[in-house]
Formats: sequence, C-alpha cells, structure tokens
Amino acid sequence: MSGIAGIAQAGKTNLVETMLDKISHRGEAGQKVLDEKTATMGIVWTEPQAEAEKSLKKKFEARDQAKSGHLACAKIEDEDLVLIRDEIGVAPLYQGHNTQGILCFASEVKALIDICTNIKEIPPGSKVVDNQVESYFELEKKKSLADDPDIIAGELRTRLDESVGKRIEMGGEIGAWLSGGLDSSTMVALARPHLDRFPTFCAGVPGAPDLEFAREVADYIHTDHHEVLVGFQDLLDILPDVIFYLESFDPLLIRSSLMNFLVAKKASEYVDAVFSGEGGDELFAGYSYLKSIDKKMLADELIDITARLHNTALQRVDRSASAHGTVAHVGFLDPEVVDYALRIPVEYKLRDGIEKWILRKAMQGRLPESVLRRDKAKFWEGAGVEDLIADHAEKNISDSEFQNERKLPNGWILNSKEELMYYRIFKDHFGELRDLSWMGRTKSVTEQ
Repeated sequence: MSGIAGIAQAGKTNLVETMLDKISHRGEAGQKVLDEKTATMGIVWTEPQAEAEKSLKKKFEARDQAKSGHLACAKIEDEDLVLIRDEIGVAPLYQGHNTQGILCFASEVKALIDICTNIKEIPPGSKVVDNQVESYFELEKKKSLADDPDIIAGELRTRLDESVGKRIEMGGEIGAWLSGGLDSSTMVALARPHLDRFPTFCAGVPGAPDLEFAREVADYIHTDHHEVLVGFQDLLDILPDVIFYLESFDPLLIRSSLMNFLVAKKASEYVDAVFSGEGGDELFAGYSYLKSIDKKMLADELIDITARLHNTALQRVDRSASAHGTVAHVGFLDPEVVDYALRIPVEYKLRDGIEKWILRKAMQGRLPESVLRRDKAKFWEGAGVEDLIADHAEKNISDSEFQNERKLPNGWILNSKEELMYYRIFKDHFGELRDLSWMGRTKSVTEQ
C-alpha cells in the first residue's frame, strides 16, 4: 500500500524526504514531495496506484484504495492541514509533534520516531483538523433485517461480489493469500470468475492444515497455486524483519504475522496486489469463544472486535503486504459490506453452534463442502506455528531474566517469555520507548 508523511510547515522538503525514506518499502513505483503554503507533504506509491492516479494532488486526496473507501489522506483545506483515516482503519496513519510543537504525520511510526516524542495513532473514522482529532464515524448496532435468511445470504453474496469487483478494477496483477479457511476462500471464489489468471499463495510448516485446505480450494476453483514450506529456523530468521515492519511486540500478532510475512513475500514475486480475508470473523462471528457469550451481548461484542482490527489484524495485513511493496485488498471491510453485515441478525451469524452460518450459506455451491464446514483456526495455528516460538523462548530466557525485564518503562507488564523475546528485538530496532500508546495489543493480551 502507498504511504504518506509530512509536517504542518512549509519548506521542509528535505525532512519529509527523510521521513519517506523510512517507509519507501510501501511504494517503490514513485516518490514525491509537495511543498504547500502551510504544509510539506510526501507520498510513495505502488505501480497500480501510479496507473490509477496521475496527479500528485489527487494522490494525496485519494490516497490508498479510494474506490474501496479504505484511505488515509492528507490535504489542505482553507490553508489548514487535514488528515483523514478510513472508517475501519484499513490504512494506517499516525501523528506526533516535534520539539517545536509542530504537527507531523506518517503511515508508519518509524518515520516519526526520530522527530516526535508524543506519537499517537489517528483512530479509525477520524480526521485531524487544526491539531484537533474529530470523529466522523463510529461502528454501532443497526436495526436487524427481517428478511428470510435465503434473501439475506443472496444479498450478502452480491455485496461481497461487488466489493471484490471494485478492487479488481483498481488494476495491476492480482492474486490472493489463501489459507483454506472460509474467509480467504470466499475472496478467491468470488474473484476467480473475473480473472483469466489468478495466482494464490499459502504458507505453513509441512503437514499444516492450511496447506491441505488451500490446495483443495485451489484445485476446486482452478487457481495457479503456490506453497511456501517453512521450517522452524525460517521463523527465527525472519523475526527481526517481522517486528521491524510490524512495529509491535504483541505475541499473538507476531505469531500470525510470521506466516503472513512469508506468504506476502512469495506473492510479491508474482503480483502487485492480493486479496485477504480479514474482517470475516469479526463481522460474522467466526471465533469459537463467541458461542459462550449471551446472545443479547453478541452484537456488541462483534462491534468491539471489529473496532479493534485497525491495530491488530489489519496492521498485520498492511505491514506484511507493504513490506514487500504490494497492496492487500480486504473485501469484507468494504463500507457497503460492513453496513449490511451489521444489520444481519446475530442468530444468522451464530446458529446451532455453527460460526459464520450466514456466510457459509451465502457461499454454498461456490466452495468445497469441507471448507464450508471447516472450523475456525487462528492464522498461526492453521499454518502449524502453534507453540514453536513460545517453547523456544521458554528454553532461552531464564526465570530471573523474565522477572527482571518484564516491567517496561511505560508500566506495561510482559505476560510471557515469548513476549519478552519479541520486546528485546523491538527495543533493538526502536530503542527503549517510554510512550507506546500508539501500539495496539490484542484483547487476550491486555486482559491477562
């Protein structure tokens, strides 16, 4: 995905170019700086985005998948710098102030870390005007549809198909990360009829369930399928890179990012953009723990976990793709799909103990029955990572080291030796930061 960086001050081209150099991986097709009266703004873009937009100012104002509603942009309105982030937070955006108190912004923290001391993530559905954060959108419960489930399933499939079609229209060679789960398989099944050539990519340790299911989907839909077989040493070797690009030491996020990073690297050898299935579990109740929640509270829980995507799973998707100069399309999070999903009754999402029941119904006949029936597996579980990394950390970090290092300067407490191992690498990259308020942590970690 493309990237932006800048400062609310004119004449800072050299500084902004330095900031862009830190995120140049986000777009190797072009780089440009725009020096305006009240701000200096820079952008890097990918090949498909270069084809889609010829005007530099349009690149800023329609930055990052504008047709899909997934954007983070910087523009000048009435001589004020305005920053806008999309409703769900698919595209990342951060702000901070330098020692002179001047606003700076960037798509990744690494572009700000040397010049700002109070970095904050700009929340999804927000904009920054005159240094003030204003919310323009919030996820909220909607009145449930009263339609028959067959009608709902049909409309859901139509909206998903339109979402996929919009992203294909953006241009560039396109493929898909395919885990063999329902969500990624849905993206593949809907995209395949639109494309003459459609590569798919999966990664896992030998014998991992994802490899088997992805192969079955690829054969069923007739894609040009590629597998990445991963050994334990491969995971250890890429850990520093994953943590650098991810800008996090959250253990569950890193576990899921390891395979995602490797499959993204493989995909970048063939395509400019990929489909990813993020958002399906959150919108349609794909997690097993949701079965234990009171049905009256389920809609609220789904909104809560969808609202948390921006600095967890969506950050993984964005950084894995961007690290290799590609674009990741998340078709489930198209505004039209999200709006409709929030109106589907929860009893059609979790029915008779079956997660994502309405999505399975919508994709009936489009996917193998084994995939339609497959239980949810976390990305790192299905790929076969499981506790390999955690066991390694347990063996290589002593109890005394863990006790001495687990409390961070900002007051956070690390919950495991695995998390400490990740934090050590993070600290090597970014230093010992006292302010980590911009960094997301998965719900299960923060509630321990």
